[in-house]
Amino acid sequence: MNYRFVLRQLGLLLIVLSITILLLGAAGMVLDDEHVGTYALLLTAAIGLVIGGSIAGVAGRVDQMLGRREALLLVALSWIVGAALAALPFRLWAHLDKAVESGHPFASFVDCYFEAMSGMTTTGATVLTSITDLPRSLLLWRATTHWLGGLGIVVLFVAVLPTLGVGGKKLFNVEAPGPAQQGVRPRIRETARILWLIYCGLTAVEILALRLCGMTWFDSVCHTFATLATGGFSTFDASIGHYNSAAVDVIVVVFMVLAGINFGLYYQVIRGRGTAVLKDPELRLYLALIVAVTAVVAFCIAGSSYDTTAGDTISPGIGRTVRDSLFQVVSLQTTTGFCTVNFDQWTFLPKALVLGLMFVGGCAGSTGGGVKVIRVLIAFKVLAAEVRRVYNPNVVRPIKIGNATIDNDMRLGVIAYLLGIFLLCGIGAGMLMMFESDRPIPFVTAATASIATLNNIGPGLAGVGAVENYAWFSPASKLVMCVLMALGRLEVFAIFVLFDFRFWQRD
Repeated sequence: MNYRFVLRQLGLLLIVLSITILLLGAAGMVLDDEHVGTYALLLTAAIGLVIGGSIAGVAGRVDQMLGRREALLLVALSWIVGAALAALPFRLWAHLDKAVESGHPFASFVDCYFEAMSGMTTTGATVLTSITDLPRSLLLWRATTHWLGGLGIVVLFVAVLPTLGVGGKKLFNVEAPGPAQQGVRPRIRETARILWLIYCGLTAVEILALRLCGMTWFDSVCHTFATLATGGFSTFDASIGHYNSAAVDVIVVVFMVLAGINFGLYYQVIRGRGTAVLKDPELRLYLALIVAVTAVVAFCIAGSSYDTTAGDTISPGIGRTVRDSLFQVVSLQTTTGFCTVNFDQWTFLPKALVLGLMFVGGCAGSTGGGVKVIRVLIAFKVLAAEVRRVYNPNVVRPIKIGNATIDNDMRLGVIAYLLGIFLLCGIGAGMLMMFESDRPIPFVTAATASIATLNNIGPGLAGVGAVENYAWFSPASKLVMCVLMALGRLEVFAIFVLFDFRFWQRD
């Protein structure tokens, strides 16, 4: 293990992140009437530059390329340390904000770290009880943590820092979500740049679209960052429901769907292979799930009354019912977590369906969380093949997804991953109930909090539902959920290997 190489790259990553914070601090001079939040950002940038520069300087220049172990360690440390730096503006704001001496939302660093980890992992769970109390500069930083975490700060790192060389491919493959990354060019730095150009292009289009719907430029930027990253941080307590606008809902739905699609397919479209993209099995299943579940949910809630996130009770007609159903289905499947209505008031079947979609998530290679549609498709293909073997054991047919054959290693990896997710959800729920034993919480709350943080969704049911937050959890529970968020964002194994003592041994 080349620790000096890992430390140098980590230091450079902190420098890149600090420069981003510095730019937002400069923007805060215009955004904030009182500059307490701005000062917190600028001070954080200075601290990050000093720490990052010191780490990189101490490590020195190392010419060795990045190995598999170094890539795994660097990715894990990038998210853990990066979230700590991202949390610092919140904590410094609480320290500088002399007007609030008690009950400050960021009085505890654990709360700050939870909010930052939730942002960087695009989970969208929050400890804030009143989002509008934050300075606009910190609201923008909060949204930016989503945008950076969307395709991954590590992918950005690979795109802008050439020192990783061919080892950058190992780093990208560890961080990029999904069992495989397809449809992009083999040179990893070029791949990362193409992905970010597509990401930035979609960002610009959505900002303009939301602005044309009546949002301010500031709100358009913040909600776009949260949409394309499938994060869900809003600038209002009522989330997207604050606007009560069909146009806003439609635009956000469209871009949530786009964010949940494999970004490699966009590259194929750019290269003129749109017809082949439409035949992609994962994309077809992804869109089919959205349509089918929306139809069932709309049918189940038709004629019923429920609350919007703004607190109004409505008895919607068919059009509004379909709109609310589509919005929540897309939001929860793509793991964005935006809300317009309190879906916790729906009947059992709609809630069960959206809970299932929380596990499914978006496509591989998208910014969405969850286990990914392709893994679900492979798992069902494997199940069907095993059923056929029961009555026809002498016939062996390869399992195919499109034109690709799924080998035994891929089958085992998918089944192991799904098993790991279910086990972690159970363990997480058990730990939350244990740490909250002084004030027992319902199993539904503990279970969906575990599911929502591990799958990077944000809202769950009951105590962590659409109109609730995570502020009431104990510090120990919040740290557990921080671990779950990191595990989910890095797809479990990149973190698990750090607990294998053989990982640290010399070859």
